[in-house]
Amino acid sequence: MTLLSNILEHNREFVKNKEYEKYQTTKFPDKKLAILTCMDTRLVELLPQAMKIGNGDVKIVKSAGAIVAHPFGSIMRSLLVAVYELNADEICVIGHHDCGMSKLNAESFLEKARNRGIPQERIDLLEYSGISMDDWLKGFDRVEESVKHSVGVIKNHPLLASNIPVHGLVINPETGELEEVINGYHQD
Repeated sequence: MTLLSNILEHNREFVKNKEYEKYQTTKFPDKKLAILTCMDTRLVELLPQAMKIGNGDVKIVKSAGAIVAHPFGSIMRSLLVAVYELNADEICVIGHHDCGMSKLNAESFLEKARNRGIPQERIDLLEYSGISMDDWLKGFDRVEESVKHSVGVIKNHPLLASNIPVHGLVINPETGELEEVINGYHQD
């Protein structure tokens, strides 16, 4: 049986037994907070527990490394939708130690892509089209600096109201300890 078949089989039982009822809430975050965090598997349950967040409390947006790579990309749009359409009053960027993005480099990434069947000609076409793989597939050296950068992109976005606090935290994926990098209440 495939992974998808297992998921769908479980889902039929989940719906049949009305297990969804305990998760019902509105689309509006009770704590009026939007969180941008990493897609790391260790944070799926740890982060909400470490922050005392329950179902319906917050909007969570995930990206590799909790990075806002472009001020007009889908991550920033999602955060703005959380604020203006879903009534979030604060934003929190949460990176983590031992992040895979800290080790990312284009050469290694592209080698893995080639090993999975992506032809070199396709990679060359992207480069010829003006997309620098070294820039696009660049990680970071220090998670704290990466969090500061993402907070800066968000806070300085022309469509974000100046009264929205944007916080920056780093979580330890082993213990759940949160470290404050930027307190959004004290920003200019």
